[in-house]
Amino acid sequence: AYFALQVIYARRKYKISPPETRGHPEFERIFRAQVNCAEYFPIFVSLLWVAGIFFHQGVAAVCGLLYLYTRFKYFQGYAAAAQGRLGPLYASARLLWLLLGLAVAGLLAHFLLP
Repeated sequence: AYFALQVIYARRKYKISPPETRGHPEFERIFRAQVNCAEYFPIFVSLLWVAGIFFHQGVAAVCGLLYLYTRFKYFQGYAAAAQGRLGPLYASARLLWLLLGLAVAGLLAHFLLP
């Protein structure tokens, strides 16, 4: 919701009416940052859910909080400059891979071990 609000504020600031997505470079960066985060959200929620159920709720919750923090830093970095997104992007990708590993390990343990 925070990211969507930032897009609304940027639309007002730079006078860009919906559905337009082109305009001031700062608006375009904020818009892209929000869309990029929204694109990965279903993957994140799915992996978080499966890892929490089949691996461990606490570990999954910590990974989830770290992921949300790295996405927040990604958004801030991208809004400031396109290159500012790279560090947090790599960190959030590593956390998604970790959640995937936890989910797979939990599923394997659940279905293959007695």
